[in-house]
Amino acid sequence: MNASSQPANSRGGGPVIPHSSVVPPEIAVPALPDDDRVWVPQAPDVWFRPLMFNTVTGQWCNLLKVTAAGIVSRHRHPGAVFGYVLKGRWHYYEHDWVAEAGHFVYEPPGEIHTLAVPEDCQEMITFFNITGAMAYVDENGVQTGYEDTFTKIDMCREHYTKVGLGAHFVDQFIR
Repeated sequence: MNASSQPANSRGGGPVIPHSSVVPPEIAVPALPDDDRVWVPQAPDVWFRPLMFNTVTGQWCNLLKVTAAGIVSRHRHPGAVFGYVLKGRWHYYEHDWVAEAGHFVYEPPGEIHTLAVPEDCQEMITFFNITGAMAYVDENGVQTGYEDTFTKIDMCREHYTKVGLGAHFVDQFIR
């Protein structure tokens, strides 16, 4: 192939994505684990299953599982959040839509929303891809707490130690 037959975006200046020998390995794990100890308790009737923690960009991917109706949390994120509902349904009090199994959800940065699982839903599982912190807020929008990649890793280490998987079990998800 000569230079004139290459696409315009591939000419000159070297590769857009340089080769690196320090690229962390990929992750390929079953999303729904066989061992329930992998689910980390977050609140009563609320668990998360870590899939990836990016300590460079502050991104994390996890499954959120809720096994009782009610409010999960009122919060906001500095970055966009992407979700995909695997099982059950949930909604935000601030919106008139309901996210059901098979639905994709986009949450814009900065928006305050209150995640709730309806009374007739026995179990909800949603995949979330989050970059940045999750800031918990009260009814006036005042921050009351937060979680980020590092607090999530700490929660995993504590839980995995307690259930016999060992603190380093979480290391497989850290990039």
